[in-house]
Amino acid sequence: MSISMLGRILAPGGLRCYAQPIVHVSGANCTVASVECLSRGPQGTPFESPAVLFDYARRKVLENTVDRAAIAIALAEVRSLPGNLGIAVNVHASTLGRDAAFVDFLAASACQCEIELSRLTVEVVEHSPVWNATEFLHSLRLLRELKIRIALDDVGTGQSNYRMILDAEPDCFKIDSYLVQTAHADNRRRSMLASIMNLARDLGSSVVAEGVESPEDLEVVLDLGITLIQGYIFSRPLPVAALLPVIAKINVLPVPTSSGQTLFLQNAPAGLHAFGGN
Repeated sequence: MSISMLGRILAPGGLRCYAQPIVHVSGANCTVASVECLSRGPQGTPFESPAVLFDYARRKVLENTVDRAAIAIALAEVRSLPGNLGIAVNVHASTLGRDAAFVDFLAASACQCEIELSRLTVEVVEHSPVWNATEFLHSLRLLRELKIRIALDDVGTGQSNYRMILDAEPDCFKIDSYLVQTAHADNRRRSMLASIMNLARDLGSSVVAEGVESPEDLEVVLDLGITLIQGYIFSRPLPVAALLPVIAKINVLPVPTSSGQTLFLQNAPAGLHAFGGN
């Protein structure tokens, strides 16, 4: 069964790339700065869920196999996006620690898709503390030598802790949605967000707030000085072709607010959550 499922995952069409915009908010203006590539497994199976897909990969110690396949598909898809957009791909820390040839694979895949390495960000994810720390740090050094940025995913939860921050020295902190959502009504979450923002500022790192869904939470993170936003308030993860018109719309409409003319619609069409229109 496991071999059969792995075969389905790695077969043509088994993995599909979705992408979600990361939006820079400046004053009343929004600009899509980059996209995060997100994987979906075989359609019509439980593995269509990325949580199930990557839990399976971790349990079978197949993180690097699935990471490689997902990245190859993602880069082939996003090559059609405007050349000024950054591209973020997710990589397990264990892949960076165990797969000595991974960085070469990433660089070769980007070259094959005619994507400049300076556009890439590797988002380091991990749900287990088990990896070869020496090789992990060596892979990070190789990425930096290639001018590939490093982001630490899910900051504030799981293995994205202070030790990982010190070891990885990320260019970007991605704050987990658990800390962001309902922050407008929770002083504890606001305090934690402020603490992470101050730490990132002291370390010279940028910050992305993930999982922003409401104008109220958007206002909180903007007030804290976090200007890179990712979440349903702008767009769900979408197939790359469907994302292009959403990017165009985000770039011309004002920032969603709870009291302004731009209305957040909980039931808006997928990909248009911040905008009351088609």
